[in-house]
Formats: sequence, C-alpha cells, structure tokens
Amino acid sequence: MLDPAQILTVAGKEFHDRLRNRWVLAVALVFTVFALVIAYFGAAQQGAVGFRSIHLTIASLVSLVIYLIPLIALLLGFDAIVGERERGSLDLLLSMPITRTELLLGKYAGLAAALTVSTVAGFGVVGLVLLPSLDAGATLRFAGFVFTSVLLGCSFLSIALMLSVFATDRTRASGLAIACWFFFVLVFDLLLLGGLVATSGRWGGDVFGWLLLANPTDVFRVLNIFTIDEMRSLHGLASVFPEALARPWLLVAVMISWVVVPLAVAARRFRNLA
Repeated sequence: MLDPAQILTVAGKEFHDRLRNRWVLAVALVFTVFALVIAYFGAAQQGAVGFRSIHLTIASLVSLVIYLIPLIALLLGFDAIVGERERGSLDLLLSMPITRTELLLGKYAGLAAALTVSTVAGFGVVGLVLLPSLDAGATLRFAGFVFTSVLLGCSFLSIALMLSVFATDRTRASGLAIACWFFFVLVFDLLLLGGLVATSGRWGGDVFGWLLLANPTDVFRVLNIFTIDEMRSLHGLASVFPEALARPWLLVAVMISWVVVPLAVAARRFRNLA
C-alpha cells in the first residue's frame, strides 16, 4: 500500500531542490524568451512580423516545444535513480521507512512539478501578451496548447526515469537520454517518411496514422495543428493523419498513456532490482 505522505515528502524535496538551484527560473526564462521571439517572428517567412492569429502563433510554437521540452525533460530525469546509486545515497534512502515505488513516484512528482511550473510560467507570459487580442475560443485553444505541452514534458520525464532505472551508470543514462531525444524528435518521422516513399504511398493511410501514435511528439503535433487546415501541408506526417484518429480525447488519452506506461515499467524494474 502506497503512503501518499512519503511520496509528497520526496516530491517536495525534489521540487525545492530545483527552486533552490534556480533550475525552475532558468527554464521558465528560456521558454519565455524563445516563445516570445518565435511568436513574434513566426510569420516572417511570409513577409510579416508581429503577433498574428492564435493558430499561427501556436503553429510557430509547436516546433519550439517539440525540440526543447523533450530535451529538458530527459536531461532533468535521466540521473534521478542512477545518480543516487552512484553517489551511494540510494541505499541510505531505502533504509528509511519508504518503499522503492514511493521513492520513484516521489521523485517523478517533484520533477514533474518543477517542469510544469517552468512550462506554464514561460508560456504564460506569451498568453498574457496575447490576451488582449484573444477571444474566449482562442484563449481556450492556447490553454490547451500549454496543457498538452505539459503532458509532452511529463511523458519524456517518465521515459527519462525508466532509462535511469535500467542504466548502470550516469554516463550510459545520459547517452540513452540523448539517443532517445534523437530517435523521437528527429529519426522517427524520417523512418516513416522513408517508408512512405519506399512503398510509393501504397501502405499509407491508417497504418501510418497508428504508427504516429507510437511517438509522443507526433501526438502532440497532431493535437495542436491538425485542426488548422491551412497548416497541415507544412507539418509532414501530420498531413496524412487519418481523420478518424484526430479526436482530441483520444490523442490526450494516448499522451497520458505515454506518461503512465514508462513510469509503470520503471516502477516494476526498480522493485526487482537487487
């Protein structure tokens, strides 16, 4: 039986550690600066600058989120467990009245809280700048974008903790984290596009739509741009995503599964470690 008090204690320590070393402030500042610059100059290739419609702003920010948030989440969590093991503090922690699952969930909760606060604070500044020109629908859409950005970060944080549990040292954990970022952010879509080209599109359609669900960055991309008709042609594989799968509730459920499943795998592995 899990003890919520133990989980909250570990989570609070992890979160306050990030506050104390200015991690939350630094990441929030990075998000704020990049988001403001991209939102303002996002339409520069069309010969226009300044804040445009909420659709164009979100489409411009999607690329920032896909490249930056997974990397930050992976770097934040890759040494959560293996780092404690290398420093010799893991045995000390486990000698206290706390289970391995409570320790893992506490660390995840604290790191996720730090990442969430940084993300919301960073993009919240953009929202405040845009607020005077947004109606209720546009405000809700921007809030949905921020929410899915948090989900994307939490999903990669889950993957990072899973890597941290399986890795034998911090060097291997960091290498796996960077390889994971390259695969999901850069390589995965290239492989699918190569498959489309190699098969001359004969095996496209729903097959590639389902394969896109195997990548949280693609799920995030589709959630935020697929309903914008004029932007589909600019985002590669999202343009061939079948309408039947483009349901927000379904895609959000897939994103949540990307949070839960790697964390469950990490918890199972961590319980079985000697």
